[in-house]
Amino acid sequence: MPVFWKHGFADTTLQELERATGVNKSGLYTEFRDKEDLFVACLRHYLESQEKRGFLTREPLGWKNVETFLKNSPLNKGEQQGCFSVNSMREFAILPAEAYGVVTENRAQLQHLLAMNIEAEKPGVASSAIAEMVLSFFSGLCIERNLRSGKASSTRKIENLMTALRNLQSEPTRLRFGRRLASPALAGSVRTSRSTSNANGGSYVAGNVF
Repeated sequence: MPVFWKHGFADTTLQELERATGVNKSGLYTEFRDKEDLFVACLRHYLESQEKRGFLTREPLGWKNVETFLKNSPLNKGEQQGCFSVNSMREFAILPAEAYGVVTENRAQLQHLLAMNIEAEKPGVASSAIAEMVLSFFSGLCIERNLRSGKASSTRKIENLMTALRNLQSEPTRLRFGRRLASPALAGSVRTSRSTSNANGGSYVAGNVF
């Protein structure tokens, strides 16, 4: 897998695979039909190992899981930067059909898990729409890791995003309160405070806010 991760599917040679695995061509083709079959096996292994980390399935579901996923899923390990699956999307035009299916199925599953965590927070905005946005942010974050942007930069961006997402929780409350004040029934019951001069030049409160 590290060889495919570093060079991509198209630029990985059989000789590089032999050196990385310590297995010659005949041995590789005993286990796998061809380079495409080996690539798909590596991709499946990577995604299964990511699922076992369980960032998005921990109880209780919520924003904390989303933040943990964003901060810990993209790798920063030597030549293994970002996400093997996301990096592979750059070669969709030449990838085996099976690899395309594995990647798209995994992204659909990730979006579903993100939506479950978001829905648990009841943000007042369609959880599926927010999940789609977070998944796009994650993909960009993974690609950016290949630029060796640094962990501090990624952490700052993730925390800014999470602040914006958490603020979605309070927005529906403000909107509901605004609609209540705008309703004729409630508006008619609100009395504003005002001072009225009396005959002696003093003042008294004619009304109260309640």
